[in-house]
Amino acid sequence: MRFKLLLPILPLLAGCATVPQANKPSAPPPPARSPITQVVPPTQPNAPPVVGFRAPQVLRAPGLEAVIERDSDALTRQFGNPRLDVREGDMRKLQFSGEACVLDVFLYPLREGSEPVATWIEARRASDGQDVDRAACVAALRR
Repeated sequence: MRFKLLLPILPLLAGCATVPQANKPSAPPPPARSPITQVVPPTQPNAPPVVGFRAPQVLRAPGLEAVIERDSDALTRQFGNPRLDVREGDMRKLQFSGEACVLDVFLYPLREGSEPVATWIEARRASDGQDVDRAACVAALRR
């Protein structure tokens, strides 16, 4: 009786059985390759490092004549005490500010060993940092 109950299940169990297949020869793995390293020469040789003094770029623009090439004492007389006075190497940055704008004045020596003077100016609004006309900012901050 038990055998009769198992008889309908046998075809289902037979479907689960797997038939071993003959081992097919697999393709041999590709030969191991050593990594290829290729050195590409530069198109131009690297420039030698700059040694010694380099003359700064000087901003020449209308309305800045009273500031460019002035030393820190002359700038303080024009704008009052700076809000910031930052020194790094032979460079100096003075920052002057007012309601109208913030003026960053960068001072560099024009010749080796000379006193730094104003060579570059950046101006922006104090409220949002947007660039403003440099000459207008100089005029607005002048005492």
